Amino acid sequence: MLRAWIFGFALMCNANGAFAPVAEASVAAFTEEYCSACHGYGSAEGDVDLAAIDVITLQQDPELVRQLLHVLDTREMPPEGETQPAEAERTWMLETLRPILHAAVADSRVHVRTPIRRMNRFQYNNAVVDLLELNCVVYSLPERTMRVHQDYFQPETGRMPKTVKVGNRPLGKSQMIEPRLAGVAAFPQDLRAEHGYDNRGDHLSLSPLLMEQFLKLGQSITDSPDFSPKTVGIWNRFFAPPENYADLQQAERLKTVRDRLQPFLTKAFRRPPQPRQLERYTDYVMSSLADGRDFTDVMKQIAAAAISSPRFLYLYDRQAEADDDTGLQPIDDYELASRLSFFLWGSLPDDALLALAAEGRLSQTEVLNTQIDRMLRDRKLKRFCDSFPAQWLQLDRILSSVPNRETFPDFYFSKYRLSMHMMLEPLLLFETVLIENLPITQLIDADFTYRSSLLNARYGPLGTQAKSPRNEVTALTFTRQPVTDRRTGGVITNGAVMTMTSGPDRTQPITRGAWVAAVIFNDPPEPPPADVPPLAEKPEPGEENLTLRERLAAHRERADCRGCHEQIDPLGFALETFDPVGRWREQYESGLPIDASGRLFREYEFDNVVEFKDAILAREDRFCRALAGHLLSFALARELGPVDELALDEITESVSAEEYKLQALIRQIILSKPFRTKS
Repeated sequence: MLRAWIFGFALMCNANGAFAPVAEASVAAFTEEYCSACHGYGSAEGDVDLAAIDVITLQQDPELVRQLLHVLDTREMPPEGETQPAEAERTWMLETLRPILHAAVADSRVHVRTPIRRMNRFQYNNAVVDLLELNCVVYSLPERTMRVHQDYFQPETGRMPKTVKVGNRPLGKSQMIEPRLAGVAAFPQDLRAEHGYDNRGDHLSLSPLLMEQFLKLGQSITDSPDFSPKTVGIWNRFFAPPENYADLQQAERLKTVRDRLQPFLTKAFRRPPQPRQLERYTDYVMSSLADGRDFTDVMKQIAAAAISSPRFLYLYDRQAEADDDTGLQPIDDYELASRLSFFLWGSLPDDALLALAAEGRLSQTEVLNTQIDRMLRDRKLKRFCDSFPAQWLQLDRILSSVPNRETFPDFYFSKYRLSMHMMLEPLLLFETVLIENLPITQLIDADFTYRSSLLNARYGPLGTQAKSPRNEVTALTFTRQPVTDRRTGGVITNGAVMTMTSGPDRTQPITRGAWVAAVIFNDPPEPPPADVPPLAEKPEPGEENLTLRERLAAHRERADCRGCHEQIDPLGFALETFDPVGRWREQYESGLPIDASGRLFREYEFDNVVEFKDAILAREDRFCRALAGHLLSFALARELGPVDELALDEITESVSAEEYKLQALIRQIILSKPFRTKS
């Protein structure tokens, strides 16, 4: 049988690269032998019927090809207990399906359009700050997880300092007050999409009610008592009356107004305004001044109107005729400038990007690479760190974590709450990996961390944790220190993740496994069937002598649950030696031993959390591809589709040649076809 597979692979393409009939027979033979029991002949689990599959059918359904590639590569299918293909057969099928996916995407011209979307609250604040060059924020931003107490973030140095002082507004009430414009209230916070981000276009609509709120918001910004030359960096260039304006001739006045409006509107709208657009704004200014209104007041009205305009609020690609062969069109240089700036800076393109866009040079690869380097060294990169990693790691879930107060009293004893310190540790790790351009594997198995005195008292070294004295000063100073115990390094075993994936009284291996699947492998499991009752927090009568693994075994007995549990249970039980607040333990309170063993991808056996990390890193390309998917989805503000899968393969291959450095990954995201094209 195996010889037939290899012979079929050798003959499957003709000289033109087209699929020969033998490929259809070989694909059909594979699905007949390994898939048809569950996905054919009257059984179509997951609504997938492979009984009569052939190459032509696959080319017409790129999403199906993508799913087949995924389940075969991750060894989700065939399920355990069923006949498994030999490694050579599995490799053959993967190598056969990849060119089919390429052909399917090309033939179907199925491309996911980057949707029109409005700025979210975080982006709006940044855009207004940059447009007006404010030296304060517009309004308070609780969604910004980390608050800087000192200017430690200096990416231009390529190094993070040994000690940083930071805080956290969502969890800590006694925080340094951040300067902001008085009298300005933010619009409602935009929530993170499930398995996505808060910049997703399908979540960011603009209702008439919200449009009215934006109009009021724009007016309140320019009406704020803090809106003055001390606060607004462009005051003299835009708001202050020109010298001797009253002595100028009408033509000179008109030119003066136009010279102020042109660069302002270009930056606000991310491209030069249309002539009629500029004319309308100019006419308003000139007629208002002719009526005797104050110059500064008129320009404030212009600014308020601009930051309430749909052209400011909406992020979109201009419509263009798609290429006849691919269905794609390169984005223009102004669109590229916007994608770059909102990806890395969460804000408007700066003057340098807009100037290159005006010259038509930004899309040149050498120029683009230079700008990527510049942007990665700019301190506005902090906005990327304030937005992406917390959402990627789903750290907002710690806000609703409520460990049992009687069992874990120390979790609640702290002026600033222990959970706040937990949240900041993985964020500082991410920032360091980014600024110092370290391999992304440090996110899994870091050899350093940043910890406060409170975290050191509670979490390490492992086995020596002790309760802190009640008179301990809870400082918000985090110090860089080496990780000497591999059980603790990286984001997976961080206290915040361990706590937010637990219940009040016990760990939740299924929840932890689902988090690892979604965050680390970008493969979120399907929701459980509605009729499956949750496992009780505490053992039921008769379960006192059962381990948690044994109690959960009942969930695996249902056929419609077994597939997911085979994938996520090993991921969750690998972390079972961390209790509900992330402290190390060797056994349950009952004295029963903890079994943290398992198998990853049905290939890598592990007995403990260190070996689990080794198993993940044995396929660092898989983690790289998953993180690339998260970053690309964040950069494009949309869910990914089959065509993006091809780009992820290319990105991963390129980054692997650069030792999986995080900056290399970000660069390849920007250079990728999905980032630089539109449909």
